[in-house]
Amino acid sequence: MSKISLRRALASSLLFLSLHNAILLNLSAQVRPVFLGFDRNEYPGDQNLKDLHATFSYSGYWLNNPPGANSNTWAGKRGKLEAAGFGFLVLFNGRLYKELGSVERAAELGKDDAKSAVQAAGREGFPAQTVIFLDQEEGGRLLPEQKAYLFAWVDGVNKSRFRAGVYCSGIVAKEKGGESIVTAEDVRQNAGGRDITYWVTNDACPPSPGCVVPRHPPSPSASGVQFADIWQFTQSPRRKDVAGACGRTYSADGNCYAPRAGSGQSLAVDLNTATSADPSSGRTR
Repeated sequence: MSKISLRRALASSLLFLSLHNAILLNLSAQVRPVFLGFDRNEYPGDQNLKDLHATFSYSGYWLNNPPGANSNTWAGKRGKLEAAGFGFLVLFNGRLYKELGSVERAAELGKDDAKSAVQAAGREGFPAQTVIFLDQEEGGRLLPEQKAYLFAWVDGVNKSRFRAGVYCSGIVAKEKGGESIVTAEDVRQNAGGRDITYWVTNDACPPSPGCVVPRHPPSPSASGVQFADIWQFTQSPRRKDVAGACGRTYSADGNCYAPRAGSGQSLAVDLNTATSADPSSGRTR
């Protein structure tokens, strides 16, 4: 073989290897591991953590009273959960529209609640850079007062040693004028470039598989919100108007129960999928 032919063959081989490696790197970047987690308003009990961790990589963790509750049973349990191997979804229960008043008052409440969230996360021992999710329960297009509250809260948390996230709807909501809106997209479009981690809920079937523990959990982007970091695909109890198509996957009472709950205790849970085993980065080790 001539020197020129040898050089050409070598160049072709190197080009092939470069293309091959580039394809492999691209594929590995696209195929990210996905992890299953749960959340619920009441702490599941120390005796159930081992069995729950056989299925779930991370757990929700409330910093204040969950919706409709008069107390927070998660307080002081961070160490127990981390010792059992769990990562975290750290939650702060936000305010409903009826509580906000004017835009100015809503912004002040957002600042005050951000301080409360930061203080609570510190008391619970969460490390710097932990993501705290504001629970935005009401869906659809956010009103000016809701936006003032939410973005003041986000700014307050992001100015601290923690990071801000938002839990909100990823379901398409129809408006009176015939338009449709997804709350997560509405928040992002109006966030002004703010750094926000998105945890979306969409328990409509499809895209949700219903109350199932998939062997290969779906990616958060399968929720329909491409930028979602976490997807809550099942809620307990089942919302009949949303998850009617997968009613058979739920228990007769409408709840979704965790498998292998210890002591024979039935634990109703919400199911989540994320690309991290610790979506809030709340572990200390």
